[in-house]
Amino acid sequence: MKLRTLIPSLALSLSIGNGLEAQAVPQNPPPNPAVVAGPAEPGSNLTVYLLTFGWGNAVWERFGHNAIWIKDRGRGTDVTYNWGMFDFDQPHFLRRFLTGDTRYWMEAIDLEPMLRYYKQRNRSVLAQELNFTPAQRLKLQQFVQSNALPQNKFYRYDYYRDNCSTRLRDALDHALSGQLQLATVTRLTSGTYRSHTQRLMTGDIPLYTGVTLALGHPADKLLSQWQEMFLPVRMANDLRAVSIPDSAGVRIPLVRSETALFMSGRPPEPSAPPNYFPWYVAAGILLAGVLIALVRSAEGGHRVAFFAATALATLWSLIAGLAGTALVIAWLFTKHYFMGRNENLMHFDPLSLALAILIPLSVYGLRGVSRALKLSGFVAALSLFGFVLQGIPVFDQRNGEIIALALPLNLAVWWTVYRLTHYRRTSLPSSAAL
Repeated sequence: MKLRTLIPSLALSLSIGNGLEAQAVPQNPPPNPAVVAGPAEPGSNLTVYLLTFGWGNAVWERFGHNAIWIKDRGRGTDVTYNWGMFDFDQPHFLRRFLTGDTRYWMEAIDLEPMLRYYKQRNRSVLAQELNFTPAQRLKLQQFVQSNALPQNKFYRYDYYRDNCSTRLRDALDHALSGQLQLATVTRLTSGTYRSHTQRLMTGDIPLYTGVTLALGHPADKLLSQWQEMFLPVRMANDLRAVSIPDSAGVRIPLVRSETALFMSGRPPEPSAPPNYFPWYVAAGILLAGVLIALVRSAEGGHRVAFFAATALATLWSLIAGLAGTALVIAWLFTKHYFMGRNENLMHFDPLSLALAILIPLSVYGLRGVSRALKLSGFVAALSLFGFVLQGIPVFDQRNGEIIALALPLNLAVWWTVYRLTHYRRTSLPSSAAL
């Protein structure tokens, strides 16, 4: 990351008249400049910085972090205000997390231990001094100090719309009387909640798959710069282009100067999501191909292949059914807004849970064959329909990877049920030992 450091300078000039001895002594001495200037403006003893911490290794560190640092020269303090506090040992933490009711809080922390912690975690630290007027600095200090009180510090965390970074953004906007939102809310970016999440999951395919599966249609809306500030590093970048009026009405840059307090050895955040689509296509076709090959071998009388084909079709149906059930619960019974309206339900169908029971019953016991055929056919047809719907603007969820993985398997499961049940019904003498 290229950092720009703006170093302000002040030039003083003094004018002294010649021949002081020849000057008449005035009857009234000149006024004291300190008396003329009056007391310092409230807030002039404060300096406000935005601290941005780069991404880390843990899942919750991949999105980066930030805090407000207020340097108070009058009190000799350097305090950071951080909205990212949580505790795994909180009562009912897991239940709150699963239902979208996670409890976070804001904490005031001295600068030195804050910096020491992030240096130990090998995470870069950038300080941006903000061009606030003394009144705005004081307003911000009063706001964050009030927010840090026990009765005000807790909030319900939302990973996109109400997180540690959006809380900080809103505090800055409060001090600026809405000028930050006004300057950024109409500026559209090319990113979405999904694309930003996927790019920060680069290198972790299971996590990438889980995120792509869980996020529904609301996660694909283009973001404004205001919304994009849910990401700390993006906020630091976006603020560089923001200008605000000063006390005289002259527009000035919001960021006055920047200083890298610590540079980690890790690479910067990925600038774009990875292109994993070919891998999902390959995985879907490969698994479906394995299933088809096992069925062909089973029809040749191989007992192991017969069992393996049945087991693989059952396992996939179980996985798809459990995932689909979780998506329905997340949509209808939790506060996870961005898991709603999820088109992946057409490919990971909760009905597949019933299919996971019907497949072994129909193949080995020849019970419920008709129901197994109809249900597997419906699951396959729904998945195919979900693929066709991608051409309609209303159904434009960015879930190509999920379709590429699930569609071949759903079609192969239907074909497996059809072929194995047909084989069992028409080859009873040779299959009696299976």
